[in-house]
Amino acid sequence: MTMHERQLEVLRAIVEEYVSTEEPVGSKIIAARHQLGVSPATIRNDMAALEEQGLITQPHTSAGRIPTNTGYRLFVDKIEEVKPLSVPERRAIENFLVNSHDLDELLQRTARLLAQLTNQVAMIRMPHEDRVVVAGTANLALSIHDNASALHPILESLEEQVVLLRLLSSAEGLINVTIGDEQRDQGLQATSSVSMGYGQGAIGVLGPTRMDYANSMAAVHAVAHYVRRFISEGN
Repeated sequence: MTMHERQLEVLRAIVEEYVSTEEPVGSKIIAARHQLGVSPATIRNDMAALEEQGLITQPHTSAGRIPTNTGYRLFVDKIEEVKPLSVPERRAIENFLVNSHDLDELLQRTARLLAQLTNQVAMIRMPHEDRVVVAGTANLALSIHDNASALHPILESLEEQVVLLRLLSSAEGLINVTIGDEQRDQGLQATSSVSMGYGQGAIGVLGPTRMDYANSMAAVHAVAHYVRRFISEGN
C-alpha cells in the first residue's frame, strides 16, 4: 500500500468512525479498529497530511479529527460502485410496496419506506408533476442535534416545493450526491442529499453531511429501480 493509498484508507476510516460514533476520531482508534498495518504515529502523520489537504479538520475541543465537506466528497467519489442491498432488504422493499394499488399510493409508501431505511428525510418527485412528497422530517431533529441552529433553515427550505424540486432536478439515471456547500439553497448547506431519477420523477434522501453515504446510496438506488420497474410493467 502506497502512502497515498494509505492516506485514503485513513480518510475512509475517519469518515466511517465519525458517521458511526459522532465523535472526533484519533489515530489510536484507527490503528485498533482498521487493519492498516502501521503504527498510530504513522497514522498521525497521514492525518496531518490529510489536514493540510483540507480533507479533515480538528475541532477545537478535541485531539481527534472529523471530515470536511471536501473529505466527504473525496470519500463518495472513491466509492467505485453502489453496494447492493442484501436479499432480505430487497425482499422487505418489495413486500412493503407490492400491495400498492396505484402509482400515487406506491410513491407515498416509498417515501415512508426510504425514510425508515436511511433514517433521513425522504423526497419523491411525482412523475409529470411539480410536486414532491416528503417523509421522515423528524429524523432531522435526531441527526442534526449537535447543530440546532442549522435545523430551522433546513425545515423552512423543506416546506418550499420549489426548493425540493430544484434539489431533485439534477437526479437522472445515476446516483447523484450533493454535499454541504454544494447545495444550491443556502438553507440546506448544512446537509447532504443523495438522489436518483426513475423516469419522469426522482427519488432522494436528505440528511446531515455526516450521513452514511454508502447505505443511503444503496437504498436510493434499490428503491428507484423498483419504482422504475413498477412503472415499466404498467402497474
